[in-house]
Amino acid sequence: MQSVPILINGEFISSKSTAMIDVTNPATNEVIAQAPCVTDDELEQAVATAKEAFKTWSKVPVPERARVMMRYQQLLKEHHDEIATLLASETGKTFADAKGDVWRGIEVVEQAMNAPALMMGETVENVARNIDTYSYIQPLGVCVGITPFNFPAMIPLWMFPMAVVCGNTFVLKPSEQDPLTPMRLAELFIEAGAPKGVLNVIHGGKDQVNALLNHEDVKAVSFVGSVPVGQHIYKTATDNMKRAQCFAGAKNHSVIMPDANKAQVLSNLVGSSVGAAGQRCMAISVAVFVGDSKEWIEELRDMMAKVRPGLWDDESAGYGPLISPQAKARVLSLIEQGKKEGATCMLDGSDFTLPGYESGNWVGPTLFTDVTPEMEIYQQEIFGPVLCAICVDTLEEAIELVNNNPYGNGTSIFTANGAAARKYQSEVEVGQVGINVPIPVPLPFFSFTGWKNSFYGDLHAYGKQAIRFYTETKTITARWFEDDIPTGPNMTINLR
Repeated sequence: MQSVPILINGEFISSKSTAMIDVTNPATNEVIAQAPCVTDDELEQAVATAKEAFKTWSKVPVPERARVMMRYQQLLKEHHDEIATLLASETGKTFADAKGDVWRGIEVVEQAMNAPALMMGETVENVARNIDTYSYIQPLGVCVGITPFNFPAMIPLWMFPMAVVCGNTFVLKPSEQDPLTPMRLAELFIEAGAPKGVLNVIHGGKDQVNALLNHEDVKAVSFVGSVPVGQHIYKTATDNMKRAQCFAGAKNHSVIMPDANKAQVLSNLVGSSVGAAGQRCMAISVAVFVGDSKEWIEELRDMMAKVRPGLWDDESAGYGPLISPQAKARVLSLIEQGKKEGATCMLDGSDFTLPGYESGNWVGPTLFTDVTPEMEIYQQEIFGPVLCAICVDTLEEAIELVNNNPYGNGTSIFTANGAAARKYQSEVEVGQVGINVPIPVPLPFFSFTGWKNSFYGDLHAYGKQAIRFYTETKTITARWFEDDIPTGPNMTINLR
């Protein structure tokens, strides 16, 4: 049985902990590795090592730090398929989806290479007579990242490259459900030339997370995960005077206008709702049809019914299993709740099994109609391959529906009318909006900008906001008196 190592001070070592967490293959639920819940001493070592490394790493010129990122992104590209294979084996994602997970992370590393330009300060000459003001952007210290299971490559790469290139050091606590991929990312980062102690990786559960949140030497915390955990992490971190960004739940709506291209809409709805088994924080889980939609929904059902879950290396598979039996049980419970509450289950994937892999965490594509906002399947983030369809009469009703939802992660509108699209993007209270784009995740030179209960904090992930999150601004006001300028050479031995 493989024991997942930890990374402290540039060395991959075995934890001395006897408390282990099983890492399973979601397609079979067979144990493929065990991740340790690190000891208190190991966690302390990780933070202390990062704190010590900060003393020298923060003084390294930012172009040199950017060159480490240049080498790192090249290694990630060279090992792209290898990482994706590892990722698929521990998450159940299809190989194509796993490759996308890795690539979106690589894009953030490429953005980190732009740090010399992004970390430039500001200056104004003569803010008053003979007085200049200028600012520097300087790193914080030890930063922490707590990442989820659903993107074990992309989300860690959202965090530590941006933090480290700013001059910080980092302690990563990846999801205990799929830690093998983050460890491979760490190996390549060391190979790229990262000095000892700049990146440290530990494993564990809530006890280890709480220890990091309460550690006096941790300056900033970044988290992606569920709402209750995000709320806890944000409150605990900020109560301890730490900077925090916490990305939490979502209930993403796609509004379909009658003039939209039907073929494109239906194809996009299927992919964005059941892709990755619906385990995406930007998955479309509610389709809002404006006007007569009976024919559209029937065709949507037929298209979803053709999607078949399968193994990661099956090129015909639409998506893989859910991450765990607990995740599957939760999704099945919500499907049953939807039926009890009166929603019409036009397509039910509850009983799906893959021949030969009956013990896997499979759920087939599921479509509900006649859904109302009071129902549990509308209020909850199901995080499974389940799509709810709601019909409204006008665009105004659609906007009101979306805005009344407590989440504001992402949304999209499909239409051929520019005025409708402009009205929607202007009035909708959601941080990331797609126009004829189903999952509007911005590229890394922008920032990932969820709103409302989808995000707790002030500054978002990657892009310019990440630079601000991982740095402090120091402003200097300087005056030099012209009378102090020497008028000629000093010919004496007087040093005053």
